[in-house]
Amino acid sequence: MKKHSARVAPLTACNSPVLTLTKVQGEDRPRDNAAGAADGQAAGSGAGGDTGGSRRKLRCCVRVTAAQVRKALWGVVMVMCVCSSWAGSTQLAKLTFRQFDAPFTLTWFATTWNCLFFPLYYVGHLCKSTERQTPKQRFRECCRFFGDDGLTAKVFLTKVAPFGLLWTLTNYLYFQALRKINTTDVSTLFCCNKAFVFLLSWIVLRDRFMGVRIVAAILAIAGIVMMTYADGFHSHSVIGITLVVSSASMSALYKVLFKLVLGSAKFGEAALFLTIVGGANFVFISFIPVILYFTHVEYFGSPDNIPWGFLCGVAGLLLAFNILVNFGIAVTNPTLISLGIVLSVPVNAMVDLYTCEIQFNTVRLIAVFIICLGFLMLLLPEDWDQCLIQLSSKLRKKEEAVEGAGEAGACGGLNWSRRARTSMSTFTH
Repeated sequence: MKKHSARVAPLTACNSPVLTLTKVQGEDRPRDNAAGAADGQAAGSGAGGDTGGSRRKLRCCVRVTAAQVRKALWGVVMVMCVCSSWAGSTQLAKLTFRQFDAPFTLTWFATTWNCLFFPLYYVGHLCKSTERQTPKQRFRECCRFFGDDGLTAKVFLTKVAPFGLLWTLTNYLYFQALRKINTTDVSTLFCCNKAFVFLLSWIVLRDRFMGVRIVAAILAIAGIVMMTYADGFHSHSVIGITLVVSSASMSALYKVLFKLVLGSAKFGEAALFLTIVGGANFVFISFIPVILYFTHVEYFGSPDNIPWGFLCGVAGLLLAFNILVNFGIAVTNPTLISLGIVLSVPVNAMVDLYTCEIQFNTVRLIAVFIICLGFLMLLLPEDWDQCLIQLSSKLRKKEEAVEGAGEAGACGGLNWSRRARTSMSTFTH
């Protein structure tokens, strides 16, 4: 019996540390089926062999269909989970700032929850892997991601600390933007990070030039300008838009630099990296919220006044979102995960419309539409034009086959009528 193994194959895109899982599946067949196949081959081209072959084809079709249905259902679940976690964290953060106006403290608290990444991954490893390792063994194996020497002080300062800083800046600027403008505009403008990733990877990583993605980047920039114009270029709105665009830029810079410096990572390596980021945040940045508190920059009174439920809710939803984004493509397509992010825009819009926190004028609607359209265009694969050509050629061949079958049927009917007339004339004679 051939042993099955699960192997992680990293993505080549700039969405690191997003990963993909590739299972190596052998052709394990029961002995009865193998004997039946041998009997079918011995029978030659008889009726029994044809029946067995048709049955095997039917089983194969059923298996493929069931696998596709299962993957589609997982995709729908993932889209809903990503959308709800991202939109929920955004809305809950907006509510939190009404009682707890401390965006950096909230950023520090939510980032600290990243420490749970590796423990959660290890629990999944124990449930799925046949070769179970101790936490220390698994930790050492994942540390090879940082080099032959593992996680050293030099590696931490050069390959971990800068990404921790970018992570903190991304979340802090996003939370600051939520204090200035509504959640719909923030979630829409943050979708521009996909366009920034393309531009940076094109310049820094020398990725392939694609005209459709250039158009998408232009749409994203046009949407930012129109979003600013929708509120009449007021200072409050301009500051909020600048903050969220800066947050999207930090996010794009994080992804591109991760690909440039660290490359691609496996599941355990990504979990360990994010856990180290969370631990470093707790150890080295904890003094900043304390300073902000005593200088009254982010003063929230006594600890009893802190809405711990809201803070834990925001941190938990962000943790769930990052888990789904980083490890969700083990069960579904990464495009569906990105689709869940863009679907959070209409969800936030419905909530803002219900709470009367936004006025949808024509300019804002057009800006939201073109930014979301640009985001969706960036999800197209690199060979989308070739796929479109192949699809059109297949459809054309099917149409020609149908037309040929129709003409053949018409000719057959004509021949049949002629034969009938000949037989009738012979009968009369």
